[in-house]
Amino acid sequence: MGSGKVISSAPSEFRGKHITVAGLGVSGVPAAKVLHGLGAHVTVVNDGDDERARAQAAELEQLGVTVRLGDGATLPEGTDLIVTAPGWKPDKPLFAAAERAGVPVWGDVELAWRLRRPDSAPWLAVTGTNGKTTTVQMLASILEAAGLRTAAVGNIGVSLLDAVLGEEEYDVLAVELSSYQLHWAPSLRAHSAVVLNLAPDHLDWHGSLQAYAADKGRIYEGNRVACVYNVADKATEDLVREADVEEGCRAVGFTLGTPGPSQLGVVEGILVDRAFVEDRYRSAQELAEVSDVNPPAPHNVANALAAAALARAFGVPATAVRDGLRAFTPDAHRIAHVADVDGVAYVDDSKATNTHAAEASLAAYEPVVWIAGGLAKGATFDELVAGAAKRLRGAVLIGRDRALIREALARHAPEVPVVDLDRTDTGAMLQAVQEARRLARPGDTVLLAPACASMDMFANYNRRGEAFAQAVRELGA
Repeated sequence: MGSGKVISSAPSEFRGKHITVAGLGVSGVPAAKVLHGLGAHVTVVNDGDDERARAQAAELEQLGVTVRLGDGATLPEGTDLIVTAPGWKPDKPLFAAAERAGVPVWGDVELAWRLRRPDSAPWLAVTGTNGKTTTVQMLASILEAAGLRTAAVGNIGVSLLDAVLGEEEYDVLAVELSSYQLHWAPSLRAHSAVVLNLAPDHLDWHGSLQAYAADKGRIYEGNRVACVYNVADKATEDLVREADVEEGCRAVGFTLGTPGPSQLGVVEGILVDRAFVEDRYRSAQELAEVSDVNPPAPHNVANALAAAALARAFGVPATAVRDGLRAFTPDAHRIAHVADVDGVAYVDDSKATNTHAAEASLAAYEPVVWIAGGLAKGATFDELVAGAAKRLRGAVLIGRDRALIREALARHAPEVPVVDLDRTDTGAMLQAVQEARRLARPGDTVLLAPACASMDMFANYNRRGEAFAQAVRELGA
């Protein structure tokens, strides 16, 4: 966005420039500190003016950074460049003012990409609607098993700015990128990249599914070795076809079925590679067993294949794929088995905050008593419920937008018993688990896969998952 004034990426070029950082938060504060350290005149603008923002502002002002709280709409005079937090929507007045003034807008990922040293570690980049964090962590585990110095960075916790400017030297970085981050990173060029899947999400931010997909697809621009796509999700392959890549870069698919040439897939319980072998038409390389993937649910096996494809694109041996997958432990609240009580398994997938993630989770179990609901974020549930109807023993609905799921159940699974909990207090989850226990029979799975965000009842999906696990422990006791 924006044109006209261009700032080169040599750190010395920032000295004396007037740079506006849009937003405090996780990315804004490090960006402001880095730019100030490079000798830029930094002004931070922030919509909010709460206690946390005032504390962050005080810290920055001590360094000599100017902070304007409660005014994120006005472009400070003389601005040469805006560096924005990824969550700031493209239609904000600040960016319209920047476009009129010919001021470029970068995200923190773009800033990190431009500031990295010429000999710095290449990036293996991962995006997609669901599975990004797990795939990046699997990838980092595989790279470590190959003896490479690496880190899982980006949208995952470790700031990319810290990774590219810190003391530690890496051989390669496993980089998680959101659609927001990619929107503001026009010059990013990864070694190899994957779009895991595409489903409607964050449409309130992007404006349309097409715009969302286009931002995801930016991850393939300029790839050198491999553009990895999901054979089962044609939209990801379409993005590869549209990308402008370096000469010799290959399209590499991953599939839960038998792989064709230039694909990774599954044959009789074995993960195999027919892409990074000498004769991909006549031979395949065994990488690992499905049982090496933790947990071996179908969508998680797909994540493992995507991670393996990126690692193999970087030249990692097959044994490191197996060892890395065996060493990997998933984060909490991602299809995590909490306990068995009276022959019923209780599984926490609080991280399933949209319908696409919940669909993958429901596909891993049957029969299921499903605990769902929360903030729908504009989603509809007909397709999800129609696909899962045969697996459902019952459903317990919580949260603000539960009526949308109840109506979809009435249309597509009218015989499934539904408990609708009209409460949002701290005891709601315990009651939900008790109701699910009443509906479940031995051999069933009670699955928390809400298909919705958590903020109507909980601080975040972690707290929601913890409340579920605590309620299950109380049942067991």
